[in-house]
Amino acid sequence: MGTSVNIVVAGLGGQGVLTCSDIIAQAAFIAGRDVKKAEVHGMSQRGGSVTSGVRIGDHVLSPMVPAGEADYLLLLEPGEADAVAHRLKPGGQRLSAEAIDPNALPTRKALNVAMAGMLSACLEIPETAWLAAVRACLPERLYEANEKAFQLGRAAMNREETPDV
Repeated sequence: MGTSVNIVVAGLGGQGVLTCSDIIAQAAFIAGRDVKKAEVHGMSQRGGSVTSGVRIGDHVLSPMVPAGEADYLLLLEPGEADAVAHRLKPGGQRLSAEAIDPNALPTRKALNVAMAGMLSACLEIPETAWLAAVRACLPERLYEANEKAFQLGRAAMNREETPDV
């Protein structure tokens, strides 16, 4: 994974942006990486913008992903692309919910887990760590549906041929 990876997750309140970043951070932690996480809620309870940054590496000092330094930008709400585009570094990868077939999701609320699945195909973190993170961050009764969503996202990423999804 190199020295560090910076990830920004963006969406709207109620989409599970913070849960998605929790899963990412937990997967990295389970895999033995140093990880820091920061979030901005804004008017999230009313459907406003929500962003969360996750930094993963051997030794991470700050939880904030500086502007222009995100390696990955996960867009749970594609309409947020313009608001957070400045966070992505040149050559960084944008992953959009548009790559996920909403009809294939076991539930609409699982889109955030599908997006974590997309990201998992890009990072050197074992799939077992990702699935353990899904289990740790969500109620056990929701695990089976979210595991399916995770695999759907992972498969969607593996089908993509361009770096900008």
